[in-house]
Amino acid sequence: MKKAVVLFNLGGPDKLESIEPFLFNLFNDSTIISVPLIFRYPLAKLISKRRTPIAKNIYKEIGNKSPILELTQNQAKSLENNLSKKGDYKCFVVMRYWHPRASDVIKKVKEYNPAEIILLPLYPQYSASTSGSSISEWNDLCKKENYQIKTKIICCYPTENNFIESHISLINKTLKSIENNNFKLIFSAHGLPENKIKKGDPYQWQVEETVKEIMSRLKQENLDHLISYQSHVGPMKWIGPSTDEMIIKYSKEKKGIVIVPVAFVSEHSETLVELDIEYKKLAEKNGCSFYRRIAALGIEENFIKGLTELVLRQETRGNFVSSIICPNQYIKCPCLEL
Repeated sequence: MKKAVVLFNLGGPDKLESIEPFLFNLFNDSTIISVPLIFRYPLAKLISKRRTPIAKNIYKEIGNKSPILELTQNQAKSLENNLSKKGDYKCFVVMRYWHPRASDVIKKVKEYNPAEIILLPLYPQYSASTSGSSISEWNDLCKKENYQIKTKIICCYPTENNFIESHISLINKTLKSIENNNFKLIFSAHGLPENKIKKGDPYQWQVEETVKEIMSRLKQENLDHLISYQSHVGPMKWIGPSTDEMIIKYSKEKKGIVIVPVAFVSEHSETLVELDIEYKKLAEKNGCSFYRRIAALGIEENFIKGLTELVLRQETRGNFVSSIICPNQYIKCPCLEL
């Protein structure tokens, strides 16, 4: 029985000329800017035009494009290799805001003609703005094209055993090479406007659960750590503390800084530029004793093993698979809508 696995990721511009349309697609998403389309469209046009020169400087630092598509394709290939030992599986990659878009990939899935589809967001912690947006777009396309097929959705996996072990493996590899124990371990996740959390988005709670699980298994006594959030955009209040402020604070105390990208599973501009270049400069400018960044999970063996097990796992609630059940106040969690 043929099964299709659709991996969702954010996407990124494939050349400098793609930056403005990529940003427009991002800001024209109702889960990002929650206003009616009549206002959102011109607003997205304005924001994308204004942010393009800044974004161009960012992407010029990493070869004039985002590496996220190739890296996601590598993850899809590794996952497909694992799954081929268990049955007839084919993996497809969908990018939310740039190519390949869901509207193109759904045609390839139909040609493959699977008996079942498994939707797999490459966002370990669920947010309506990330996993939710990609899943909704796919479901809307299926309705529009009257494509009715058995579908399983991997909602989130913030505490999945292999995902946690993957983080631990990469953290330990770096910590073994550090001789100076006076450092702050900072788990940095992409930020989210505070009002989205207040409306019941489980993202922040799930990030905290991931870190709690990692720390409980790291065999390092009294490891000084915290969670922070990066990539704040616009004037509204975002969840905190912010990563840059924490870097300044602990660098001024002459501590070392070790950064873990806890919600990113692929290298892209937020890791390769924001963490590796901008925050490193910030740390050194403020007197940190050393600065290290743990790699994103990529195709690390445990991570791919975890994704494989999630694809093979039976649904836990309705047609959803999750490694965790959110408390009832997180009403944006799709598992709670059942």
